[in-house]
Amino acid sequence: MAGIVLGYDRSPGAQRALTIAIELADRYGGPLVLVHGIAPPGSVGEEAGQARAALDELGERVVAPAVAAAREAGVDVLVEVVDDKPAPALVAATDEHDAAVIVVGTWNDSPLRGALLGSVAHKLLQISTRPVLCVPPDTA
Repeated sequence: MAGIVLGYDRSPGAQRALTIAIELADRYGGPLVLVHGIAPPGSVGEEAGQARAALDELGERVVAPAVAAAREAGVDVLVEVVDDKPAPALVAATDEHDAAVIVVGTWNDSPLRGALLGSVAHKLLQISTRPVLCVPPDTA
């Protein structure tokens, strides 16, 4: 089976999405591709280089617990910290890895709020040509 792409940012919805994505990857034997998209503030000058280094370090710290959880479950995991906004980064990773599905957590916002404020899940539903699994946070 093709892999599973997971948009991960440590939010409550992302935590539950991680659990679901690990289960899917384990069940169907595909790798889990963890994607953390960060649009950098600029690309010119010394300050841009410092910002890029800080964003790379932050991205690695953000995904570290997810990588550990996937490895503990025996799931092959790849990490991509991408210089882009989250939704386009996830679509690009899905195409690059020929993944079967994109898994993202949600914030339990209303559909109207997501449409107006531009949630990643809402944007993915507009731009992805592959299935998108939107996982609400655990309410228990």
